[in-house]
Amino acid sequence: MSVFDLSSRTVLVTGATSGIGFETARRLAERGATVLVHGRTAEEAQAATDRLIATAGIDASQLCAFSADFTALEEVEAMARRVIAEHPRLDVLVNNAAIAAPERHTLTADGNEIALQVNFLAHYLLTCLLEPALTSRPGGRVVNVSSSLHRTASIQWNDPQRARRYSRLAAYAQSQLALTVFAADPRVTAVSVHPGVCDTDLLPLYGVEGGTAAQGAAHVVRLCDPAIDVVNGAYYDRDQRVDPAPAATEDRTVKRLGKLADQLVGQHA
Repeated sequence: MSVFDLSSRTVLVTGATSGIGFETARRLAERGATVLVHGRTAEEAQAATDRLIATAGIDASQLCAFSADFTALEEVEAMARRVIAEHPRLDVLVNNAAIAAPERHTLTADGNEIALQVNFLAHYLLTCLLEPALTSRPGGRVVNVSSSLHRTASIQWNDPQRARRYSRLAAYAQSQLALTVFAADPRVTAVSVHPGVCDTDLLPLYGVEGGTAAQGAAHVVRLCDPAIDVVNGAYYDRDQRVDPAPAATEDRTVKRLGKLADQLVGQHA
């Protein structure tokens, strides 16, 4: 298979209605992949697929819209069931959906701090539920779209919901560290990538000018290519493999995070 031909691959991209997620879906589809386009609502997901068809000339048969509001874990569970039913073989899961933590401490209906749930727990649950599809044949992988801000973070084991001390930057960074640590979980081969600071809804967190979403997406798409060999738990800063924060490769932290996440996603897993 050439580096550019992904026509036999099926890829689910979360948060694919705008920014890096939309550009990732576009680039994957342009290379021939079947792309499952996730949006928060069915309307947003369908609008994104329509836009890909209209503006990028993607064949409609390559695209399928899926929806789940990641602030509701029951919706994540329902989407995973539909993916498994319709696409029992999934080659790549791109865990891209993310929100900037709000100014005020906010809990979801599931009782989790909102950035922790949307940016990490929903992806943890989705990955675990899609494990049968991702491992149905060799080569399945997960690409977690993380952030260099994970290096500034610590996981508050005694207060993961940050009820006692809340800062939006610390909450966002914790969610990104958790996502990066999760890549080292041995159940499915996974990597993390910081796609660079891009001009998306998350840009205000960084306080610097960003590149384009398309530039960020290029680094994500590269890691979806089976021609690129990856090591489970590897972390990339754009196209360079670098060491993540030390916690991201500690066995004890990986196991501890898995236990915490299982507890927080509860009956949905």
